[in-house]
Amino acid sequence: REAISARLPEIKKEVSKAEKNLEQFRKKHKLLDPEVQSKILLESLADIQKQLQSTRAHLQDVNVRYDNLEQQIASSSQQNALIASRLNQSSRYQTLLSEIQKTELALAKERLRYTDDYPSVQKLKQQRQSQLLLLRQEVKAISTSSKREPLLKEQMLGVEPKVVDELILVQTTVLGLTANEKNLAESEQRLRSELNKYPSLIAEYNHLLPKVETSRKTLEQLLQAQQSLGLKIAQEGYNWQVLAEPALGTYMGSNRLLFLVGGAVIGPIVGILAALILEKFNDAIYCVGDLKKLTNLRVLGSVPKLPSRGVKKRRLGLPWNGRRSSDSSIVEASTRLPVHETLDMIYQNIQILKYPLPFKSLMLTSAIPGEGKTTLVLGLVASATRMHRRVLVIDANLHNPSLHKILELSNDWGLSLLLVDETTTHFQDYIQPIHPCIDILTAGPEGEDMVKLLSSQRMKELIELFEQSYDLVLIDAPSILGTVDARIVAAFCNGIVMVERMGKVTRTELTQATEILSKLNLIGIIANEVSNSQKVLAS
Repeated sequence: REAISARLPEIKKEVSKAEKNLEQFRKKHKLLDPEVQSKILLESLADIQKQLQSTRAHLQDVNVRYDNLEQQIASSSQQNALIASRLNQSSRYQTLLSEIQKTELALAKERLRYTDDYPSVQKLKQQRQSQLLLLRQEVKAISTSSKREPLLKEQMLGVEPKVVDELILVQTTVLGLTANEKNLAESEQRLRSELNKYPSLIAEYNHLLPKVETSRKTLEQLLQAQQSLGLKIAQEGYNWQVLAEPALGTYMGSNRLLFLVGGAVIGPIVGILAALILEKFNDAIYCVGDLKKLTNLRVLGSVPKLPSRGVKKRRLGLPWNGRRSSDSSIVEASTRLPVHETLDMIYQNIQILKYPLPFKSLMLTSAIPGEGKTTLVLGLVASATRMHRRVLVIDANLHNPSLHKILELSNDWGLSLLLVDETTTHFQDYIQPIHPCIDILTAGPEGEDMVKLLSSQRMKELIELFEQSYDLVLIDAPSILGTVDARIVAAFCNGIVMVERMGKVTRTELTQATEILSKLNLIGIIANEVSNSQKVLAS
């Protein structure tokens, strides 16, 4: 056990260093997972290559049409040749062509990012139509001025304005397709250049991530081994061994009277010694005062042993006007909340601690499993509801949930699925209301890597979103010792409260759990299943 205790600080440093290196990698490259991002870039590159191929084919067809129109104009009347010459010499015509080319270039860039319904794309399309109209007016003006010159009647009959107008349209189409081809080619080159960086990034990420996972697993195994050894020593005490086999004595006659006198004298002494030995090796906490001495935390209250599941078939004192009021099973669930005056006092004590800000999210945990966290969470919900607070209760014990069993709710959906569904902020589909002021988010089905889900950025964002939607968010977390789940969730909450059952938790376990949470916002401790004699001792 001493070897494990000596090894723990070193492993904690390794975990912290590995997590810090991974976080620095993600911040430096602005990537969560380079493998996923590289797949996205490959899909974008394939799409751009497809668009580029289609654009080049279209541009080739339009260029052929443009050459045919030029030949048609060149082989037509002298008037058309004169108009073509005047158009090439007109500075206004050339300026309008240049402006159209710029508009086509900007339109091609916007279409790479947005659809045709986007406002900026619509604005550029309108701008292009206006420029085309001005260009046609300029062509008409030049054609009119050319016709006024003294030409033969036969030459006037050879004028074909439709051909010139079509030439302008094809010319602007060529400009647009050329600009689009240029943008697509630049995007293709940029994506290829960016993808060249990803093999090294993926290799670095695959080097950092296993270090984090391995160090976390090692730390968890050491903590479990330390807890197991502590429990074994506390339960078994000294390991007595027989050094020599007993030998048969020699019969000396009847000493019954001597045995009776010796038993009367030695019996009480042996009993006292046995009691002292049991007290020495029984590390369990029975006195409320010991909680404060060992942890130096504020004792928020002492709760007596509540009835089975803490259930009292009693309404919360508020009318049922909320959602799904016709569902009798949901109305029934609200009556399963424990109601007790000590729970009201504990809730008031927590409210008094509003420093520096009110606790919008509060996590309840314990040193070891089976200390009554879930019952007290539901009791605090009942107390908050009678103070007209709107409360959300979250079952964060993804490995061994119990909230849905107590309230007899469905666990087919819940927190685990909401963490996986990163595309929506509409969490109402995952919530189960049991009262107009109380919503329940069950744990949901167990997945493969619950630790990864709880430690994700999605979990932090959800808690912040819940804090904005509810007056109070109560989180029923698993125990501190044995798993890392509660420590991860604790980092996202405003306040942490520990629940300890008298006669169950030991001094060693309580000290270890308090040490783990010491750097977080641990605001107090609740003594659970306190007898009247323990209250007298505490006072």
